This record gives sequence, C-alpha cells and structure tokens, in this order.
Amino acid sequence: MGDVLSVVTSLIAGSIRVSIPIAFAALGGTLSERSGIINMGLEGTMLMGAFFGVVGAYYTQSAWLGLLVAMMAGALCGLLHAVLTIRFKCEHVLAGVGINVLASGLTVVLLQMIFNAKGKSCEVASFDMITLPVINQIPVLKDILGQVSPMLILLAIAMVGVWFLLYRTVFGLRARVIGENPEAAGSMGINVYRTQYICVILCGILAAMGGAYMSIGDIHMFSRDMVAGRGFIAMAVVIFGGWHPVGAWLGSLLFGLAQSLQYRLQSGSIPPQLVQMLPYIVTLVVLVFARGSKHRAPAAEGRHYYAKGEQ
Repeated sequence: MGDVLSVVTSLIAGSIRVSIPIAFAALGGTLSERSGIINMGLEGTMLMGAFFGVVGAYYTQSAWLGLLVAMMAGALCGLLHAVLTIRFKCEHVLAGVGINVLASGLTVVLLQMIFNAKGKSCEVASFDMITLPVINQIPVLKDILGQVSPMLILLAIAMVGVWFLLYRTVFGLRARVIGENPEAAGSMGINVYRTQYICVILCGILAAMGGAYMSIGDIHMFSRDMVAGRGFIAMAVVIFGGWHPVGAWLGSLLFGLAQSLQYRLQSGSIPPQLVQMLPYIVTLVVLVFARGSKHRAPAAEGRHYYAKGEQ
C-alpha cells in the first residue's frame, strides 16, 4: 500500500511540475483568443523565453533577472505578432508560424554566438525551491506540494490575475466583447486595436514565462528546440479549457499527467517511441472531444477588424 501511495504522489507531483510551462502558455493563449487574435506563435514565444531567460541569468547571475529578460523577449514576440495581425492584417495562423520559424532559427544562431555551442548552453543560475510551512507538515500533501518552485506560485497568481482581468474589470469586458463582435465594440467607442495589442503582448509575456521555467526553472540551461511542441499543446489546452483561465489550468494538468506518465513508462517494456507519443495522442483525443463540448470559441476569433475609414 505504501509503495502504491508513493507512486501516486510522485505521479501527481510530477504532473504539477510538468504542467507549469503549458499552463503559462495556455493562460496567454486564452487572453489572446478572447480578444479575437489566434496566437499560433506560442511555441516560438516559449522558445524565445527559454533562451533569453538563460541569457539573462548568464550575464546577471540571477534567475529572477533572467526571468525578467525572458518576459521582455516575450513582450517583443507578442508585439511582433500583434503588428503582423492587427496592423498589417496578416493571417493569424501564418503570422504565428512565422514567429515559430524565426524563434527556432534565431535561438540557434544566438546560441552559437553567445555560448559557442550548437546544441545547448552552459548551466546558469536557477530558482531555489520554496518550502510551504503549513503544507509541509501535512502527510501525503507534503510529498506533492511541500517544496515547490516559485514559478508555481507565480502561475497561481497569473491564473487568478487573468481570471480577474477578464471577468472583473472593464478592460476584460471590452476584450470579450471584441472577441465576439469587434464592429459592435468599435461602434460603442472602444479602442479595439489598443485592447488587442495589450492582450497579445500579455500573451507573449505569459508564454515566455512558461519557456523560462523550462530552462532556468527546471534543467538550468537552454537546449536547442527544447520546447518540443508544448506551445501547440497549450493551444489545445485553450480549446479544452473552454477559453477560460481556470479551464486552461485544469487542462494543463491533464497534459502534465500524460507527460509525467510518459517518463515513468519509458523504463518499462513498452517501446519508447510509442510512449513518447502519449502526450500528443492525448492532444488529438482532447481536440476531438472538445468539438462536442458546450463551450465555443469567440465568434470573431481569427477575423480581421477594420476601423471606420479603413480599407
């Protein structure tokens, strides 16, 4: 019985840890899509966050300053995506794919220039684990949440913050109206473009935080293309979560469970290629079942808005 409990608690703890980067990106994607902008560039933004988090930590010897640099890089990625989709009316999906390709190539070039390496950087400063005083005294629960990364606390704050922003502020109400009918929002005097810019930039910051967790919060270094599809999984989580921040967090836990289970099955007799497919199989299954859910995407998602007088 004790062995079973140990395995279960280890699996749950691993699921929470693995879900952190996906949850950050999914929260950002929720915010962006609620304002009508599809952000297919989550993958590239996470990669940029992972790389510049390491660069910041490398030069400042501080993981917190590295996280700040990663957030700045994410804001720039978000701004680029916003300019392409809002200002120049590029197709949202194509703009996101372009950011992904840019991030994949740029991080490799900068990795060679800064660290003189092609595959991975050197180890840098990382976050120390935080002991939660009360929880650390509770049996079983202490094995799951007794010691956590500060990034998990930031994730909880971000989830509450995005929920509050979307559902308890005038700005959030305007963003949701824009996602449903930007023309009606514009006719009421709402600055559609400014609201969308803010949402997409915030999306970039959150996604970059998820990427930074993977590098300076987990393995303490950057590895080429280390995001490995988590940005695309985050997009599936946005759909699975019903375009709601709490749903996005719960959905990320499901994928975290699949990823954590994958790590544990690799030591068994199951072919490793089949085991490595598990998170992506879960993604496909979730997308299939999400089509029949009662939740629907924002009506104006992916549609270009033209202000009065624009062609």
